Amino acid sequence: MFGLFFIIVLFILSFISPFICRYDYEEIVMKSRFALPSLEHLLGCDEVGRDILSRILYGAKFTLSIGILSTAFSCVFGIILGAISGYFGGIVDTLIMRILDIFQAFPNILLAIAISTVLGKGFDKVIYAIGISGIPAFARMMRANILTIRDSEYIEAASSINCTTFRIITRHVIPNAIAPLIVQVAMGIASAALAASGLSFLGFGVQAPTPEWGAMLASARGYMRDYPHMVIIPGIFIMLTVLSFNLVGDAIRDALDPKLRD
Repeated sequence: MFGLFFIIVLFILSFISPFICRYDYEEIVMKSRFALPSLEHLLGCDEVGRDILSRILYGAKFTLSIGILSTAFSCVFGIILGAISGYFGGIVDTLIMRILDIFQAFPNILLAIAISTVLGKGFDKVIYAIGISGIPAFARMMRANILTIRDSEYIEAASSINCTTFRIITRHVIPNAIAPLIVQVAMGIASAALAASGLSFLGFGVQAPTPEWGAMLASARGYMRDYPHMVIIPGIFIMLTVLSFNLVGDAIRDALDPKLRD
């Protein structure tokens, strides 16, 4: 409940931030440079006098959007590839799995950096980079689920009445194999949000002056000894967001698994 509450509140605040924040996220006030948290600036100011609270709330749009959209991208293509691989088997299964093995031979963040280097920098490019790197995990989970239900009686019944392969996969196979992926989606959003911040921190993601949390960390790292609040505050929000999505994922897993119910 804590994780769900934090995500909902952060999501709402990110969209109403232009109406509730006292300062614009791009407003530069040089006399407020490196201002510590106070009543005037609740979370302080950065190196050019921009209000950190405004930038945190506005930047939440980018971090949450990248996490959700990139996970949706991974999930859709992962489900399609996993369903085809698990249902048909044989050479199709072997070909798809070997291609995914190549992708999984690289750490996710390294693969995302390589894809970002090819596609370029920017909000949409980060979504594609993280989304592509996350496809193998969803595809393998979907394939494993389908292998357990492929020979079920309702699949044989659908085949016996001449249902098309497309209908069998979309109406019978995927709906019955997709439940465990719900937990993976919640966990995937957390990982994608963390990866987005990491890419921005390394200079491959959303670029300054856009207030993405990882970009805020990157711009503040040169001042972390003298003004640690500039690093600590975005770091805390990244940590709480990732923790909240993981908590929600654990709760969904517990709710869907009858063995874990009291």
